[in-house]
Amino acid sequence: MQGNGQPAIRADRLTRLYKMGETTVRALEDISLEIGTGEFVALLGTSGSGKSTLLNLIAGLDRPTSGAIYAHGKNLAEMDSEELARHRSQSIGMVFQAFNLLPRMTMAENVELPLRLAEVDRNERAQRVRDAIERVGLSARTNHRPTELSGGEQQRAALARALVNRPAILLADEPTGNLDSATGKEIMDLLREINLSLRMTIVMVTHQRELAERYSERLLLMRDGKLEADGVRQ
Repeated sequence: MQGNGQPAIRADRLTRLYKMGETTVRALEDISLEIGTGEFVALLGTSGSGKSTLLNLIAGLDRPTSGAIYAHGKNLAEMDSEELARHRSQSIGMVFQAFNLLPRMTMAENVELPLRLAEVDRNERAQRVRDAIERVGLSARTNHRPTELSGGEQQRAALARALVNRPAILLADEPTGNLDSATGKEIMDLLREINLSLRMTIVMVTHQRELAERYSERLLLMRDGKLEADGVRQ
C-alpha cells in the first residue's frame, strides 16, 4: 500500500556497526528495503538478529554507520538531533514490551505526556487524550494509575500514548512480550484495527512467528544483521 507514490520507510544499504573493545559488532549489514504507507510489517528473528537496531534507526533513536534511512522521503541520517527529536515527536509512535508508564501519573497524564513535550496547546490536549484513550477502549480507567491497571490495560495505555500525537508510523517492539496469550491477542487485534482504520504504517518486532503470520501483511526475516527473507502474505 503505497501513499503519494512514496514509501513510508526506505532503507538504502543501511549498516550499523558497534565497537566493543577491539571487536566490531555488525548489528545491521547492508539492508535495503521499502515499506509502503499503511503496511503492517513484522520483523522476525532471534535475539541479536538486528530487529531492534533497525527499529531504533527508523525511530531516529540511533544513526547508521553508513547507508541511508528515509521516512516519507526525509533522510534521517542527515538530520541533526533537534530534527530527529521533531521526527520522533511528530511522525513516530512507539510501543515497547515494558509499558514504560510513569507510576505516579494517572493514565490520562501518561497519555498526555508526548503532547506536553511537543508543546501542543493545552486546549487541544484534553480532546486528543480523550480520543486516544477511547480508541484503545479505556475511557472508564482514565484516572487510574498504572499500578491499578492490569498488564493488558497498561499496554493499551502505552498504545494510547503512542497514538496521541497522531503519528504516521507506529513502531512496536515485542508489544505482547509481557502479556498472556489471550491479552496479547487483544492487543494485536487492536493494532490491526488501528492499521486498517487509520491506514497507519506499523512495523512490529516479534520473535513469535505465529503472531506475525496471523496479523501482518508482510514478514521480514532477519538473521545476523542481514535481511534473510522478505515475504508478502497472500
